[in-house]
Amino acid sequence: MTTDLTPAEDNGRPQDAPPAAVTTAVDPRLLVRQEGFAGYWSEFGRKLRSGELGSLPVVVGLIVIGLVFQLKDSAFLGAENLSNLFVTAAGTGLIAVGIVFVLVLGEIDLSVGSVSGLAAAVFAVLNINHGMPEWLALVVAVLSGTVIGALHGFFFARIGVPAFVVTLAGLLGWNGLMLQVLGSDGTINLDDSGLVAQLTNHYFTDISAAYGLATLCVAAFFLFSYRDSRRREAAGVPSRPLSEIVLRTAVLAVPAFVVAWLFNQYKGLPLAVVIFLGVVVASDFVLRRTRYGRTVYALGGSVEAARRAGINVAAVRISVFALSGTMAALGGMFLASQINAANQSSGAGSLLMNAIAAAVIGGTSLFGGRGRTWSALLGVLVIQSIASGMALLGIASAVQYMITGAVLLAAVVIDSLSRKTQKTAGRV
Repeated sequence: MTTDLTPAEDNGRPQDAPPAAVTTAVDPRLLVRQEGFAGYWSEFGRKLRSGELGSLPVVVGLIVIGLVFQLKDSAFLGAENLSNLFVTAAGTGLIAVGIVFVLVLGEIDLSVGSVSGLAAAVFAVLNINHGMPEWLALVVAVLSGTVIGALHGFFFARIGVPAFVVTLAGLLGWNGLMLQVLGSDGTINLDDSGLVAQLTNHYFTDISAAYGLATLCVAAFFLFSYRDSRRREAAGVPSRPLSEIVLRTAVLAVPAFVVAWLFNQYKGLPLAVVIFLGVVVASDFVLRRTRYGRTVYALGGSVEAARRAGINVAAVRISVFALSGTMAALGGMFLASQINAANQSSGAGSLLMNAIAAAVIGGTSLFGGRGRTWSALLGVLVIQSIASGMALLGIASAVQYMITGAVLLAAVVIDSLSRKTQKTAGRV
């Protein structure tokens, strides 16, 4: 005997039962936009689980470094030490900004130390030995870095020589040329009151300068965030609620005004900090908000895909290395300003490794396609904080190198594990 069942009964529910409610699937990546603060924390947890750590490790590292050295020596977080820390970090940080672009491209530039030293030597010879106006000698020195970087890019992009080999040859060759330019004396002292000397020695003593810069940065952050949110809302794209924008602005305002207060407790706002922050903000805008920046990210993600999308791969590569050379030369001017001279040790020592380490420690991936120029700022603060703390405690530089190396290794390990986690979560 067989029994005929209606489709409804066969599905295990009465025929007259109402249909089940349809649940709209929500992309978890949009929870922060759709659910306000609850969604924000849910998104934050999801990012941690999927390996998208962002700047969290380096920020935590900075806090730990600050607490450890402050407990060892109360002068570490003092106004004088922090002001000097920021000023000293500017030269290496500017070089690291150029390195960020190269790393996002998926390549490496080993010549930046030698290029920075050569630029300082070119400036000193033109200005001091040949009497060229200081501003013109500065322009020529910076442009020499641009030309050198473009030359590296040409051999890499057009000839096909690996970037590692090209820039390694540049490291040796440009260092030799620097020694040749400096001549037998080996040291050329700069004008104490000149333009380059003022790069790291000039301070805006009026207290309104530091507080004004902090206010400008906070206000600009709020306005850009609010404008971006309104544009996304008008386009029907999930956007941040106003309450979240206000909270994020407040979080930024706290350290901004604390640092401004510390600057005013010493000599005032350093010119070096103003220039460094300006370069970081401008380069971040270029990298993240312009078509050129998107092409750099595209090449770092996949060269073949970028080529098929119509991107001029060779031109972008050459321009990135030219930018790296420019930033190396500019950083060299700041490093020369600190000692007020160009000598045979310019660009030597640990400068190259510190610049690369700053970019990587700050969060730029060695695997290409990911990074921001803010990485240079965060990373160089980590390195300089370690150096400053060690100096206050009288610890040998050998220990400093070992600790910096350990921090760099930890950053690369975190980056590698993050990429593996993202692949597992389907995010790469």
